[in-house]
Amino acid sequence: MPPCCQIEIVQQSMVKMPENAVLRPVDKLRPYANNARTHSTEQIEQLASSMLEFGFTQPVLITGDGDIIAGHGRVMAAKSLGLTEVPVIVLDHLTPDQRRAYVIADNQLALNAGWDNDILAAELAALEHADFNLDLIGFTPQQMEKMLGVEAAAASLPALAAGGKTSLSQMTFTVTDEQKGDIERAMELAKSFGDFVDTGNENSNGNALARVAEMFLGAQSDVDG
Repeated sequence: MPPCCQIEIVQQSMVKMPENAVLRPVDKLRPYANNARTHSTEQIEQLASSMLEFGFTQPVLITGDGDIIAGHGRVMAAKSLGLTEVPVIVLDHLTPDQRRAYVIADNQLALNAGWDNDILAAELAALEHADFNLDLIGFTPQQMEKMLGVEAAAASLPALAAGGKTSLSQMTFTVTDEQKGDIERAMELAKSFGDFVDTGNENSNGNALARVAEMFLGAQSDVDG
């Protein structure tokens, strides 16, 4: 582990804590000329939508003179919404070199984090089941489809009645794009064999998967026999 990443317990006073956020006029904030982070029009629209849904949850970090250290995209989104003021935190304890480094670190350190894909898929499925607007999350439709896989179908199932939970179960899976295509083709083929009768399940996808499993098990029995 590199020296910069060795963690040790320190006294509270050794870590500089920001003062409470205050409102500043957006036209008084100056972008850092050498900011290497880019913001597409689509991302600015996503940030603006996030502000409308969740609020301005992350204050902009600035110098005492109003130069932006972190939050360039948030300021651009605020301007697109017509906001005249934004919450800021003044970091006046940083040296010029520390400010230059933090402009990069603020963006890169977040990129170094990862996802637990199973937990993420389950959380997204739960939000979809609650009819939450997943466009606000920040993933593209292609990424969402890849992460959810079959979970999307499970999340769209209606809530089971109190007396019906003993015979019905909801299952989720994580699959690759190629596997997802194979599963979907197999399900469509299973549906083409005819209606599902007396299964006790009104979900066609669940019935189709069960039929695929039955056909596979039947073929395996023939081979074993």
